[in-house]
Amino acid sequence: MTYGQQPDGPGPEQPGGQYGHGPGGPQQPGGPQYPGGPQYPGGPQYPAGYTPPRPMSPEDQRLWATLTHIGGIFFNFIAPLVAYLVLRDRGGFVREHTRVALNFHITMGIAYVVGSLTSVFGVGVLIVLAAGIVSLIFSIMAAIAANQGQFYRYPLSIEFIKQ
Repeated sequence: MTYGQQPDGPGPEQPGGQYGHGPGGPQQPGGPQYPGGPQYPGGPQYPAGYTPPRPMSPEDQRLWATLTHIGGIFFNFIAPLVAYLVLRDRGGFVREHTRVALNFHITMGIAYVVGSLTSVFGVGVLIVLAAGIVSLIFSIMAAIAANQGQFYRYPLSIEFIKQ
């Protein structure tokens, strides 16, 4: 017996087991059922019972893109990483903004680490200070562009995550 399997299996008195449904689970109204969930040729494959995320409205995409850039100021790369993982399938605008924000804040995180390591030489303090100022200014500029519905490309950013 494997996880999720009925202990005795379907009995002869009921073709679908004790709950009256077939081997793929209960049939949902509204379209064909696929074993393992809805399948999209050439697209992502989803497990059974999972509905793909619905696209967000343009206003919601602008809001979440703006919040991603602002979150990067306070939480460095953590906020853009969470936003990218959660929102990347919800629309092209929010996907692009979370991707560029994540790339930029990973780059700034590297600058912070390098500055911290070289702070014993004195130059590291300047690197950390410069990275903080650059991160603040460019993140505000990106948040304003996102709120206006425009795409923004951070300067000084390494492309870790490609399109």
